[in-house]
Amino acid sequence: MNPPKSPFRRVAAIAAGALIGLAGVGTLASPASAHHPEPSGTYCLTSDGQVKVTWTVGNSENIDATITKLESTVPSDFAGDLAKDATLPAKGKGFLTGTQAHTFDTKRPTVELTVEARWVRTDRIVKESRTVAAEPKGTCAAETTPPASTPTPSAPATPTPTPTTASPSPSQPPAQSPTPTPPATPAPAEPVGSVESTCDKLTFTIENPADGETVTLTLTPNKGEVKTLVVKPGETGSVSFDATEGLVVTPAAEGLDDTAPIAWEKPADCTPGQGGGDKDEPALPLTGAATGGIIAGAVVLLAAGAALFVVARRRRVRFTA
Repeated sequence: MNPPKSPFRRVAAIAAGALIGLAGVGTLASPASAHHPEPSGTYCLTSDGQVKVTWTVGNSENIDATITKLESTVPSDFAGDLAKDATLPAKGKGFLTGTQAHTFDTKRPTVELTVEARWVRTDRIVKESRTVAAEPKGTCAAETTPPASTPTPSAPATPTPTPTTASPSPSQPPAQSPTPTPPATPAPAEPVGSVESTCDKLTFTIENPADGETVTLTLTPNKGEVKTLVVKPGETGSVSFDATEGLVVTPAAEGLDDTAPIAWEKPADCTPGQGGGDKDEPALPLTGAATGGIIAGAVVLLAAGAALFVVARRRRVRFTA
């Protein structure tokens, strides 16, 4: 026969199970950040030797974003609505487009665009960038110019034919279209970086493609210890800093051009005391009184169990010869 279980042990087991269940729900309910701009591009060669590029940028999210960085390897201005500080429409609401034209000295130009966008939600602020290479499309289609109107000519006089024997003129060779510039040699795949500010964390994430190279990112905060993030090809890694008012982190890595400090931004939906140590209310809940009550209740249960055990032993019936 199994000995009876203590009520306190049963309560503790139920509480532990509930905590494990809540932890599992929290883990499964936390979605990964998928915010990113969606750039694409094509280019063609005009009849005068220029490379004409058309860029299109979409949005992965259902809210508008702001273009915070726009860098192209084509050294000319953008024509169209694609520009820094422009509003990137929400997914399904349209795109931003821009064109560039330039005459390159090299036969294999690099035609790439880097776009960074910023999303503001009530519980987090996300920045992420994408780099894309434009795809070659051969020779640009000739632009048709409408013919100018001409006055109606008067009927010419009928000429008197003169019989001559003329040698046939050689036919003109067909005009040849210019040979399109071959596409640029693909550069090594670039990693994708994102920065996310939540109420309690400033998180840096790097997604390294399988055909990329190992990335070593050093993050130096103005408060706290320096952290290093190493991400191998085909892996994704992240590192976080505790959110405090005035937190600024400076990234550094080999080949990283943009080393501007990145500041933590406080989302709008943060409760007092989160992210920055708001002194109006305590940063942590007051749990001392509740903890003391639980301990006192446990002591009472233990004492009651001991007393019942003693009484049961005293009332045990013994049979003697």
